[in-house]
Amino acid sequence: MLLMMTTDIGHPPITQWDPADVKAHIEFMREFGQGLVKSGELVDAQGLAMPDDAKIVTARDGAAAAITDGPFPEAKEFLAGYWIVDVDGTDRALEIAAEASASPGPNGVKLNHPIEVRQVMSGPDGDV
Repeated sequence: MLLMMTTDIGHPPITQWDPADVKAHIEFMREFGQGLVKSGELVDAQGLAMPDDAKIVTARDGAAAAITDGPFPEAKEFLAGYWIVDVDGTDRALEIAAEASASPGPNGVKLNHPIEVRQVMSGPDGDV
């Protein structure tokens, strides 16, 4: 699983980009995804809503769950989206992550977003 983390450090939030830059970024992501489909490596990919639409739910013993609305100003970065890929090994997952990291931002400058790469683990066998 490739997790795209983003911050507004070094560039304005996408909501403030020039429309041409937003279009170029979306086109890059579309072509990137189509390449993964063509190679047979894409399982799923989704972009996520901005943090101000997020909610954090925390169970509490003997009481209703606590629900906290975003945004969360203490967070320096947030999860912008993800890709689940089915690849032959870690090296290929890292190659894909590097390509995603280089998506264009304002004025075509590469954003170089951190992409967290994590293996999706299977559950225990049926005997557990």
